[in-house]
Amino acid sequence: MDNYLVLPIIYILRLTTGVRRMKIKKIYIMLALFFLTAFISIHHNSAHFGFDSADNGEHPMKESENKIKKDTEPQATEDVADIAELPEKITTVFEEKINRFHNKNIVAIGDSLTQGVGDQTKRGGYVGIIERTMNENHNNTLFFNFGKRGLRSEQLMKRLEEEEITSTLSTADIILITVGANDIMQVAKENILDLNLSDFTRERAVYEQNLRTIVEKMRKISPTSEIYFIGFYNPFEQYFQEIEELKQIVDIWNETTRKIAEENEAITYIPVDDLFHTGNLMADDHFHPNYNGYHVIAERVLEYISNEAS
Repeated sequence: MDNYLVLPIIYILRLTTGVRRMKIKKIYIMLALFFLTAFISIHHNSAHFGFDSADNGEHPMKESENKIKKDTEPQATEDVADIAELPEKITTVFEEKINRFHNKNIVAIGDSLTQGVGDQTKRGGYVGIIERTMNENHNNTLFFNFGKRGLRSEQLMKRLEEEEITSTLSTADIILITVGANDIMQVAKENILDLNLSDFTRERAVYEQNLRTIVEKMRKISPTSEIYFIGFYNPFEQYFQEIEELKQIVDIWNETTRKIAEENEAITYIPVDDLFHTGNLMADDHFHPNYNGYHVIAERVLEYISNEAS
């Protein structure tokens, strides 16, 4: 996100830390969310919040391959050095367990966290890091990435009816899912002029029902696969730790995902919010992870799935 918009948002939200009257505090939060959603919509030429992209029918990974030369061309010599210093994979602490994924099919589906938006190296975000780590020793683990910026839970349900996706999922040994962040931001967009915590409470119930439907569809498509729901983080954590409402919303929605996972066999919830409390893990848009952020997500995901394989 450009600095000329980040700074006003930071200033507005920080004003809320000294505000005791909830009505005024709510106005500040509304203004900040308005600036944020307006910028993201303009920045991505989209009617949806920052994770969205036009659906041109082309697989996101193929589209990325077509643009990779242009997108990854550094603007300065120091950019080349910075990218070269970033680790291609995760350390070999998981090496023995990783070998158990030989000839496995891993399918990732979800929003921009699956697509890898914010990864300045253009190497596929956390999914790319896991793929390089697993296949370092020629495990022949196949990865399929159906990440799509802007995806909400209701849209994920519809994607589970697409022939290419259902066919791929039917052969999956492991399914990785990121969803939920855009559902929250959609609430903010639709209620920007009169935003209340109750708006998020109502939509959370819809989100929960959507997740249940997603699980049902997944199980019909792929009855024996291991499914992992990856949680999301509070993107404002590094700036606005004092604003409890933002943290509460993220915590409640993550807890909803955790509950659905715990109610179903062979489904696991992977938390990542705690990883983003410190460190330089955010991309220039101050919303998505950068490569370092995706690296810590990949390590957490690999920790969970390798333990399941033990």
